Amino acid sequence: MKKIINDPKEVVNETLDGFIAAYADRFERVEAIKGIKIKEPKDKVAFVIGGGSGHEPMFAMFVGDNLADAAACGNIFASPDPNTIIKTALSVERGKGVLFVYGNYSGDNLNFELAVEMLEDMGIPSRTVRVWDDVASAPEDRKTDRRGIAGDVFVIKIGGAATGAGLSLEEAYRITAKARDHTYSIGVALAGATIPGEKKPSFTLPEDEIEFGMGVHGEPGIKRVRLQSADKIVDTLVEKILQDSGIGVQDKVCTLVNGLGSTTLAELYIMNRRLDLLLQQKGIAVHDMEVNSYITCQEMAGASITLFKLDDELQKYFDMPCWSPYYSNHR
Repeated sequence: MKKIINDPKEVVNETLDGFIAAYADRFERVEAIKGIKIKEPKDKVAFVIGGGSGHEPMFAMFVGDNLADAAACGNIFASPDPNTIIKTALSVERGKGVLFVYGNYSGDNLNFELAVEMLEDMGIPSRTVRVWDDVASAPEDRKTDRRGIAGDVFVIKIGGAATGAGLSLEEAYRITAKARDHTYSIGVALAGATIPGEKKPSFTLPEDEIEFGMGVHGEPGIKRVRLQSADKIVDTLVEKILQDSGIGVQDKVCTLVNGLGSTTLAELYIMNRRLDLLLQQKGIAVHDMEVNSYITCQEMAGASITLFKLDDELQKYFDMPCWSPYYSNHR
């Protein structure tokens, strides 16, 4: 499959090198591993995110002011190993503990939890928040089995604000976990991604079919149907989220229409138009709307919708300014 790369084995390293070349005044590599960090960590709880590469700009490019202090990066669609996670955390830890946020996948769960155990043995208190926002991947009574998809954006936003505000590890953990439990997403796929070095796409769909609920690595969805209009697709996605979340009249939300890699901004804004109309009709207040490709799957065709339910506490942290080259909030 055609890609502008050199050695497929060096895609992650060369991606990080190119990013650092562009933003060397603010960021640097963590020595000898696939990690990236801010140059001058603050005297606060360290906030570290991570996961497999191939979802750019997530995770490495969500490091920044009042966002993550560092990101531990794995190979394409593969978890970072415990050594990478530990070294990344130690590069920004300042004696007040470490808060981790990552997607709820078996490899990430295993490696991050092992890293936490090893950090605790070093006397460094650590907590983890697994993101499980994908309502299609498991029923509500098995919520902790759900995958983390585009909801990572809101959880990282709140985690960065909570740690940036100087909260203790336990309080920052509480607020970030609360944000995770107020975040709901579901996606639709039109075509699969091509992974560097592979000869075939990660999955294929007939030209006239789409699949609801597919994961950001091509995990199976919940139903495959004939290609529909944008409005019908959004109606289906929003109905599933509202049924699962209980979000309704007089609730307040932030929204994200997230592209999976090859979906154009025109398509995403067409979806957002319908999303805005539906929420108005249902009496749901919108505090903030995001339309962008933040968690991609190489060039997978498709998109997801995320609703983040606000209360006064979460809104306070959501409204805190933040900055990275690919995500900012200056309300």
